[in-house]
Amino acid sequence: MLITATAAYSKRGALLYCVPHVSHLHVGFPAVALLQFVARSCAQLKYHERSSRRAAETVIIAVRSYRKNPMSRLSNLMASKIGSKIFTGVSLAVAASVITAFSIPSYRQGEPGIAGKRADDFALTLNGRAAHLSDFRGKVVVLNFWASWCPPCVAEIGSLNALQNKIASHGGTVLGISVDEDSAAYEKFLVEHNVPFPNFRDPTKKISEGYGTVLYPETYIIDADGRIERKISGQQDWDSPEIVSYIESLLPNGN
Repeated sequence: MLITATAAYSKRGALLYCVPHVSHLHVGFPAVALLQFVARSCAQLKYHERSSRRAAETVIIAVRSYRKNPMSRLSNLMASKIGSKIFTGVSLAVAASVITAFSIPSYRQGEPGIAGKRADDFALTLNGRAAHLSDFRGKVVVLNFWASWCPPCVAEIGSLNALQNKIASHGGTVLGISVDEDSAAYEKFLVEHNVPFPNFRDPTKKISEGYGTVLYPETYIIDADGRIERKISGQQDWDSPEIVSYIESLLPNGN
């Protein structure tokens, strides 16, 4: 069996996400052992030194044969054709459930207790004028923390633009908070991608860290009453029917 893990890092070397891949799975390989190896493949990618600012890296872990001595009863089960088929099915089912758990919105929401909390207010400058998050009260806000040097942020900007165009006239808005330290890179990004929604650059990261965000992109869906509906980590297709339908259901003016 061969397990590989593809990971993407932030500019500062922090792990953004890790996607394990399993190939050449032996018939009857124990599910618990499979999950341990998958977890190890991602754990090895947890952090990189700042000098290693790669966009993505793949680590290959070759798995040795599983010894049967510690689990003789389990080995006997796998020795039979029926047992092998049953155990292989269980292994694949458990592995599939782990992958599913990492992809469904309820997992990406983050802390279970965050939904319903009042979104922390903060000061920002928009179009040269002082403003606050609370000024958007009455609108659904898709609060997106991003950076121009973050590959997943770049990948999702097109769908964020599309989402803004769909919800802007119905009581919703995307609000971007960039953690770029380089103002020129920030401005260039907005121009090159024709970003239509309001943005503010916070190089101090006080706003994002105040929300508990240290990996990018990360997004908070805030309802018209100023309460957090959901926290979504990582790159998303914001123009997908599922997400658009969800956000439209929160809009005060409907679609």
